[in-house]
Amino acid sequence: MIRVAIADDLEMIRTGFELIIDNEPDMTVVASCSDGNEIVEACRTRHVDVVLMDIRMPNLDGLAATERVLARADSPRVLILTTFGLDEYVSAAVLAGASGFLLKDASASDLVAAVRAVAAGEAALSPSIVKTVIQQARGGYRTRKVAGIDDLTERERTVLEHLAAGRSNAEIGEQLFLSEATVKTHISHVLAKLGVRDRVQAVIAAFTAGIVQPDMPDMPDGPSTTGRAGG
Repeated sequence: MIRVAIADDLEMIRTGFELIIDNEPDMTVVASCSDGNEIVEACRTRHVDVVLMDIRMPNLDGLAATERVLARADSPRVLILTTFGLDEYVSAAVLAGASGFLLKDASASDLVAAVRAVAAGEAALSPSIVKTVIQQARGGYRTRKVAGIDDLTERERTVLEHLAAGRSNAEIGEQLFLSEATVKTHISHVLAKLGVRDRVQAVIAAFTAGIVQPDMPDMPDGPSTTGRAGG
């Protein structure tokens, strides 16, 4: 059972999400919060797997709440809710460790798919947002040494480059003549060596370290489903 907490200052939004999530056999809503302080406390006192986090809330906004929630060792995964596809706060939240974002006008099927994805260790993030995030990361940390990058094997670096191009595990396998299971193993090793939670954070690390470029021509521009993080 995926235990979901919802943080949004609009009761109508929370109620709608609750109805959708509680209708799924493998999900349940364990907290419904109207501001950032409430969701931080809920994650401290309850077992939460996924947080649906609004950005613009009173008292403590979603960005600050995301940072506090993810600062815990046993933190849930955070899925950012926004009405702005390229909101600067979305990029900041992803850089803070959020596993993705979802537009508030997304369909019910997209909502439950995104929750299942991040709960499984995947990343729910539009490639256009990934590109924006990594450009910001690269611009802010051009000379930064990323821990673990030098520990990657040649094959792991190649897999990471394909991740940065937005390719799925199956597509990477086809390109490198590897089974999908082997690709998952390589990705798991990459995540462990870089000390990151999912493939979005791994891609950010790759661009930050400069081993791939943010203007690569084969970065997809359209909306994506979810990218598996190696689990």
